[in-house]
Amino acid sequence: MTQAQREDTGTSVEQTGRAAGGSRTGSGGMGPLGWLRWGWRQLTSMRTALILLFLVALGSVPGSILPQRGQAPEKVAEYLAEHRTLGPWLDRLSLFDVFAAPWFAAVYILLFVSLAGCVIPRARQHWRAMRSAPPPAPRRLSRLPQSASFRTDRDAEQVLAQARELLRRRRFRVAEGADSVAAEKGYLGEIGNLTFHLALLMLLLAVAAGAMLGYRGNIVLTEGGAFANSLAYYDQFTPGRRFDPDRLAPFSIRLEDFRASFVTDPGPQQGQALDFTAEIFYRERPDGPEKPYDLKVNHPLGVGGAKVYVLGHGYAPRFTVRDGKGDVAFRGAVPFLPLEQRTFTSEGVVKVPDARPEQLAFQMVFWPTAVADTRNRQIVSRFPAPLNPTVSLMTFKGDLGLDSGVPQSVYRIEGIGKTLQPVRDGSAVLKQGETFQIPGGAGSITFDGVQEYVSLAINHDPGRGPALAAAVLAVAGVIVSFTVRRRRVWVRAVPGEDGRTVVEIGGLTLGNPTAEFDDLVAALRRDDPPADEAAERSGAGSADETEE
Repeated sequence: MTQAQREDTGTSVEQTGRAAGGSRTGSGGMGPLGWLRWGWRQLTSMRTALILLFLVALGSVPGSILPQRGQAPEKVAEYLAEHRTLGPWLDRLSLFDVFAAPWFAAVYILLFVSLAGCVIPRARQHWRAMRSAPPPAPRRLSRLPQSASFRTDRDAEQVLAQARELLRRRRFRVAEGADSVAAEKGYLGEIGNLTFHLALLMLLLAVAAGAMLGYRGNIVLTEGGAFANSLAYYDQFTPGRRFDPDRLAPFSIRLEDFRASFVTDPGPQQGQALDFTAEIFYRERPDGPEKPYDLKVNHPLGVGGAKVYVLGHGYAPRFTVRDGKGDVAFRGAVPFLPLEQRTFTSEGVVKVPDARPEQLAFQMVFWPTAVADTRNRQIVSRFPAPLNPTVSLMTFKGDLGLDSGVPQSVYRIEGIGKTLQPVRDGSAVLKQGETFQIPGGAGSITFDGVQEYVSLAINHDPGRGPALAAAVLAVAGVIVSFTVRRRRVWVRAVPGEDGRTVVEIGGLTLGNPTAEFDDLVAALRRDDPPADEAAERSGAGSADETEE
């Protein structure tokens, strides 16, 4: 190549680069548009989509191992209290609220864009392929993975007509050439593959729609208590970004009884839970009939478009508190939080803002089956069922600070040592039915008994149905894509030098060769005498083929 030719070639390459949209700036490399195109190609590649899908699955693991605030905030608080070093770091990484974490949302959105950019062009390309004619026969059919040839006394037109009829009967799409027939089928395999990936897109959209248009909330319901589906009755409520609280379904739930059974046989399994059953009654609307339902773990109630799940249970001791004037200042059941799940030793507080002359508060520990541990000189619970319910209490009096407008936790006493002072000799251990007289004439507290409560999660997810449909489509698409393969067959018939017709057959199967090609060859030779020349074959398969 001369110097002038090299210069002309360089000029042409530079002009081509500028015509392509400025992907190169002079000789210094790709420009911004070129980098954008490169990044888009990387993002929409199938390899990137698989990596992002793996990251979504990997990011979901902490959501199934660690407690989540949306489902069990009390367990998150318990975990943070037990792991004071590790817990805050996990909280900074949003591992207690994985599915609302910014990093999970970023991976989720990238996966959606990657799948869309990968699948939609492929679907458009496959649509064009289905509408176009099968490709013409190659020049040398003998080089294909499956091939055969023979001679026949029939003329070429008869052979090609028989081939067309045979291939159409087997549901091939047929295209005719001057001396050949081209046929193709198996498009359903690629349709199944595309269906699988489109179903993944539908699944992502359904999950996103459920998060935006749905809601989830937690409530604590004591035996004999009721709940109406209103914001005021939720202990915790997390709406979707596009959820309208006015659209809450007007259902109500009443907890009649809660039954728990435990292993009673001596041994390491003693005290483990066998079954939890919450006997509830619910109404779908205020004027509707009341219906019974046994609510169990993994057996939720569907009402008003929402699912009601049992998250946990605990004990709610009942107390009667009289103030210094002898008036009843408090009477009712107070839910206690379990300190551990094996024996259900629990703690809680009772606040009495209506007591006079001073407000009262009690910090307590509850043992369902209390026994004395003589070695450690303390009371412990030996069994989770309430066989010997006992509480210990410490009394405080002063100002609870409830009138300040600052919200307080119902499980913790605020202002100890500041506005609230411990009562001297104000500690006691009470069994069921016993009363403790508070020193200094401040009143009394009676341990009336114990009830049980359930912690319920109410989840409204409008994307649940579409997500299920998308999952079914994805499974069906995978099955079809693995069982149906694209097949192409060409038949050429030309007159030979000896006056007989030379027939060549070639086949191409995406995947392992199939026995279908042998059947086609045998059917085309069926009318020939046995003395005909033996077919020359190479690469014919033996596996059975699933029809489209």
